[in-house]
Amino acid sequence: MKDYLVLRVIAKLMIAFMLLFALYVQFHGDFGPGGGFQAGVISAAAIIFYAIIYGLPAARAVVPDWLVETMVGAGVLLYAGVGIAGLLLGGNYLDYFVLARDPVEGQHRGIFWVEMGVLITVAGVMLKIFYMFAGRGRGEDA
Repeated sequence: MKDYLVLRVIAKLMIAFMLLFALYVQFHGDFGPGGGFQAGVISAAAIIFYAIIYGLPAARAVVPDWLVETMVGAGVLLYAGVGIAGLLLGGNYLDYFVLARDPVEGQHRGIFWVEMGVLITVAGVMLKIFYMFAGRGRGEDA
């Protein structure tokens, strides 16, 4: 794709808007359809699109394998950490009401961090699957 200058420039613009839309979906998830899963898939799709246009080695330079694998574990730990924080503060597992003095504020905090954990995990898993399949036969499937 190195010969297609227009495609590469348009792709950079689209990737920026895709990531911006993923953030919108993430932060709008409290008030309507959307949330961590959808935002994670959109953000991973932006990186996959980058890999299709610029090549797999370029995508792995932007989002390396160690970061993708860390994202998978960190998102799950963040999700579980919110639940454990609820337990430590005297509530039930994933009981958001105890995360702040005001129960409504606690709900917003808990949902935000749980959805952020889902976003991180989903994006990491999607990228890991893509990297594994795209690197097959090239000796890049590590």
